[in-house]
Amino acid sequence: MTHPTTLITGVTQGMGRALALDLAPRGGTLLLHGRNAGRLEAVAAEARAAGPGTTVRTYLADLSDLDQVHAMAARIRADEPYLDGLIHNAVAGGGARPLVRELSAQGHELRFAVNHLAPYALTRALLPLLTASAPARVVNVASIGQQTIDFDDVMTEREYEGLLAYCRSKLAMIMATFELGAELEGTGVTVNALHPAHLMDTPGVRAYGLTPVTTTADGVRPTVRLLLDPQLAGVTGRYFDRFTETRAHEQAYDTEARERLMKLTHELVGAV
Repeated sequence: MTHPTTLITGVTQGMGRALALDLAPRGGTLLLHGRNAGRLEAVAAEARAAGPGTTVRTYLADLSDLDQVHAMAARIRADEPYLDGLIHNAVAGGGARPLVRELSAQGHELRFAVNHLAPYALTRALLPLLTASAPARVVNVASIGQQTIDFDDVMTEREYEGLLAYCRSKLAMIMATFELGAELEGTGVTVNALHPAHLMDTPGVRAYGLTPVTTTADGVRPTVRLLLDPQLAGVTGRYFDRFTETRAHEQAYDTEARERLMKLTHELVGAV
């Protein structure tokens, strides 16, 4: 089983590249996103070689800039007749200088912007295409690393640390997954999140100074399962630790917290 058209964000390294090379031999159309043109085209060439019968197209955008996110979504809506798979893999990790607080183009904390605002904005902007292509699946690559969101300091301006900001942003992604899953019930579009593998061997893990304990292949398998497994048809609004559905951080089940997060998110990304 394969999706005719799947978009993967952040394919130029790490698990994104591994996902592209895993899906390429399966046929259909692969839409590959990256923010570095040279590296993006190199992975696209690898994908075409791995799947000669697969159509591969590329989309360039910096997800730390919401204007570029919206522009990429507009290009995809204009160019692509179908979209029934969307994997949000692009990530800003803890960073090589975790005590240096970085900002997005719009002035938001970088990890919150890349790991939560960008995927939510992109999904929201592509919903017309996803629903028209249904059944369709959205897979949010989250993390077992989750920390309580402080609504008095959502952008982590106090006592900043990169991994803390990362963990808060991944919880925000999961909370948005639950909200979208409920909203889209009955549309044929499912939205799920997962922790793919623990400390994969990726540039982001190494940049923060952590020692990898798994490979990107370990993360690819459960991610692709959420995208393709027929037994998961209709399953939505769930969080998985690899192959097992499990509970996320307790704040993810606080309906008031989710409402506060989504109100802020809609204000920041311009969604309704």
